Amino acid sequence: MTPSRPARPGNRSSDPGHDHAGGHSHSHGHSHDLSAIAANFSPLARYIVIGALSLIGLAVVAGAVVLWPSYTDHPIPTQFRAADGGSIVTVDAEIFEQQRANCLNPLSGTVQDTADIALENAGAGPCIQNIVKLTSGQHKGRFTLLEVPTNRAQSGQGPDSKAVDKDMLDKPQPGQPTLHLGDKIRVAVTPTPDGSIRYSFFDFRRGTPTIIWAIAFFAAIVLVASWRGLRSILGLVFAFAVLGFFTLPAILEGSSPVAVAVVSSAAILFVVLYLAHGVSMRTSSALLGTLVSLFVAGALSALAITTMNLTGLSGDQTMSLQLYQGSISISGLLLAGFIIGALGVLNDVTITQASAAFELAAAGEPSRLATFRAAMRVGRDHIASTVYTLIFAYAGSALPLLLLFSVAQQPFGSLVTTDAVAVELGRSFVGGIAIALSVPLTTAIAAALTSPGGAPADTHTPHTDDPTETEADRAEPVSRRPAPAARPAVSRGPVVAPARGTPRAPQSAPAHKPSPQNLSPQNLPSQNPSSQTAPPDPVARTRRGPQAPVPPGNRPSAPRPAGPAARPAVPTPPPERGPEPHRAPGRHSRPD
Repeated sequence: MTPSRPARPGNRSSDPGHDHAGGHSHSHGHSHDLSAIAANFSPLARYIVIGALSLIGLAVVAGAVVLWPSYTDHPIPTQFRAADGGSIVTVDAEIFEQQRANCLNPLSGTVQDTADIALENAGAGPCIQNIVKLTSGQHKGRFTLLEVPTNRAQSGQGPDSKAVDKDMLDKPQPGQPTLHLGDKIRVAVTPTPDGSIRYSFFDFRRGTPTIIWAIAFFAAIVLVASWRGLRSILGLVFAFAVLGFFTLPAILEGSSPVAVAVVSSAAILFVVLYLAHGVSMRTSSALLGTLVSLFVAGALSALAITTMNLTGLSGDQTMSLQLYQGSISISGLLLAGFIIGALGVLNDVTITQASAAFELAAAGEPSRLATFRAAMRVGRDHIASTVYTLIFAYAGSALPLLLLFSVAQQPFGSLVTTDAVAVELGRSFVGGIAIALSVPLTTAIAAALTSPGGAPADTHTPHTDDPTETEADRAEPVSRRPAPAARPAVSRGPVVAPARGTPRAPQSAPAHKPSPQNLSPQNLPSQNPSSQTAPPDPVARTRRGPQAPVPPGNRPSAPRPAGPAARPAVPTPPPERGPEPHRAPGRHSRPD
């Protein structure tokens, strides 16, 4: 019996059942590393994908050329305009001192040489007077006074005060900043008609905390994801550059928000996917699935806005934009927001599906249909988790609005159909439908690119340019690694019983009884797949006394040389007639 050799790493096992099981066990361990999966490609599907992406890429370039903004100057909106008609100028400042005092101090906002500013009813007034030190600008090192009224000033401290308690009375009024000693703030510079300058609170300074959090974000991504994380951050920088230098200026100049959003999203996808995952057919399949899903999301968004009569005019920013720039289509802007909002979620889903499909094909799925079905099992789990992420992300952004509506004492049906809530619901519905449709679409594209039967024998995992990857990271898929060899079992030879007994079958013998003619050593079954040499019988080494005679017809024949054959058993000559010596009953002895 010739033992089967273990499969080499990278070769498919000859056992179809093993390949099938390995493929299913690996289908739930997909990864997003599209450059480390070995698989054949269907030539026809490959040409179709390359041709489709080439046409879409040319259309994106043409659209960017047609819609490219001219960067003309636009009038400044009223809320961002200073008294002289220009943009608001701000300088840095710091809270130097705080005191309670009366409101309407005539020195509020004026420039003072020292921090010794006269305050009326200091320590007991209804306003918080903040003495601020200017740390930049033409009055650097000098001081000004910022007044923040509290709820006590609004209520007049009368008996009919609606405040809950004293702490509520001492809090700043709604819309007023809560300042503390040492806070870094920005104050707006306002010229007056008499030529002097007054200062007012503008915002907090968040430059240093923002930089610290950005460094922590970049460090976490790069340390965990290494070079791929760095490439994803570069793709993110490119995406914001597209939005800042193309999307926003083009919409401000009156271009169609939908066309600008589609061109911007497609350009971002081309660069971000290939930059993060490498240029390969696997990435191309994910890119094509994302682009088609994005177009589907755009069509669904237009249908939802039309059928639900969404206006987008419930927000203050939208109203201000319509007053400032009446040429911008608010409904088109709303549709563009739907498309850009679905971009990130679709990208994650399609990348996962393409990765899963190619891993399953490399693992040895017998057909494209089998690859599609196995990858869809992964996709169903991903749809369920991604829909939760999408819905809760929108709910979190609209949480203040939901709290406001919860105290409006209106019927639930009326609340969810208001424009503000309906916009968020429509965005959630469109995103969820687009995710559900993108999974089978991307899986079908990836499965069509693969050839049935897995990777060829000489296919190896390509080396990546990531210097921090270990050999285990660059190893072949789990289902294509050779299974560990079985531990060899001890093969026991036939036990020769006394003459009055019958030979017992060894414990490792097959289910059928061997005939006496097949008891030669070369015909004995072996359970060691890597060697034909049987180990010596431990029972025979420890047996004492003479052995029972073997009948002439059952004596083993001389072994034939056939490579590393098993050592033949040496027949024991029959003992002389006489009384047998007494033996203690052993393991293989039988009573008379």
